[in-house]
Amino acid sequence: MQYQAFATDYDETLACGGRVQGRTIGALMRARDSGRILILVTGRELPNLRSVFADLGLFTLIVAENGTLLYSPATGEETALCGAPPQPLVQRLRDRGVQPLSVGRCVVATVRAHEAAVLEAIHELRLDLQIIFNRESVMVLPEGMDKGTGLGAALCRLHLNRESVVGIGDAENDLPLLRACGFPVAVANAVPSLKETARLVTVGKCGEGVAEAITTILATDQP
Repeated sequence: MQYQAFATDYDETLACGGRVQGRTIGALMRARDSGRILILVTGRELPNLRSVFADLGLFTLIVAENGTLLYSPATGEETALCGAPPQPLVQRLRDRGVQPLSVGRCVVATVRAHEAAVLEAIHELRLDLQIIFNRESVMVLPEGMDKGTGLGAALCRLHLNRESVVGIGDAENDLPLLRACGFPVAVANAVPSLKETARLVTVGKCGEGVAEAITTILATDQP
């Protein structure tokens, strides 16, 4: 068996409009029952993810906050891979009326309309931070942190090598995820840059595409 794990993004990959369909859940269960490990790699913060998805237990590990937080559904253990967002940055953005503004354990997030205000605040405070785009969202993270580094930490914990992982995504922030995997997959609704990186572009969108990718791998990669 060449591919031992599936690592998938959540929004507009596994989920459509924030929700995961039953057929997609069934495909995840088939992958798990075949002996594969499931890893969820998402930009969402854990409380927000729990509010929309009740089946976190399907996954051995969850890489949350765009690669900066590891979570084990089995044990409830959370491991931050970097420090908390700088409070001066959070306060400056609030003072400037940046809304919505979400502050996680490691990430600060807003929408593209506030990109200039976020960059200006980072430069004024001389912070070693980067912004990462996820369609209409803007996330602020420490330099060098992304979904690829988060997946790398998860694979180290699981004693897996990157070549044994199928990675599935749809948006700009999934590019490091796909590059960190042995078999990169873009769902049909993915941005063009992701499709150019993928070895497989699915016919189906979102969860239908994830189910299609799982079915393809299970059919061709036998133990």
